[in-house]
Amino acid sequence: MPEDRDARQQYVLPLVVRMERATPPGRTDALETSARAVLTLLNDPRVVETEGEWAERVLAWEDARIRKVVRRARGGEWRRAGELPGITVTGLEAEVRVFPPVPLDGWPKELAKLQVSGTDLEEAGPVGAATPGVPVLWLNPELEMSAGKTMAQTGHAAQLAWWRLDDARRKEWAESGFALAVRTATPQAWTELVASGLPLVQDAGFTEIAPGLTVALEGGTVYCPTPRLQRP
Repeated sequence: MPEDRDARQQYVLPLVVRMERATPPGRTDALETSARAVLTLLNDPRVVETEGEWAERVLAWEDARIRKVVRRARGGEWRRAGELPGITVTGLEAEVRVFPPVPLDGWPKELAKLQVSGTDLEEAGPVGAATPGVPVLWLNPELEMSAGKTMAQTGHAAQLAWWRLDDARRKEWAESGFALAVRTATPQAWTELVASGLPLVQDAGFTEIAPGLTVALEGGTVYCPTPRLQRP
């Protein structure tokens, strides 16, 4: 029950995107890379093995509210973040480092000092159609969110997909490098996606936006048998 989840110790999954002044990543690439970073952590032996170093923390995080926060770093900030236990995932231009969950009020000082604001990004070039057969994370076209907020939402959507897969399909997806795409739906397509029974991410509205739907997951060849699961 949601009340039980609220009563438990709350954790957050930190993600840090590298944003050098001269070479910021493209927005879509950053969104896709953040989603793949979440999946990479969920598939890491330190999480999936019973005695894994991060297994207990990830379980505690998933038993409470599923929170993800994206901060930005450059230069020395990025190097210091890279010295903490975590995983760096790269895209075409983007670099995103994901860390094991930390208590909501217990961020490492190297991450706590990083800024959440200022994560607005532009596209590096034209964004084409998604590769056929890959999962597509469709963004709600009615929302205006910073890149950092949207990166957290694509991470939620990727996690929804992961929870629905058996071990064989997880292995197959991991071997593809967690191929996926993030695109913004047209208003008409969004209405159809919401009515289709596909999995949807529902944001709790703690930051930037009011509570509501943010991302629809169209699974491609990824099997998503549960029609809908709302996450904060």
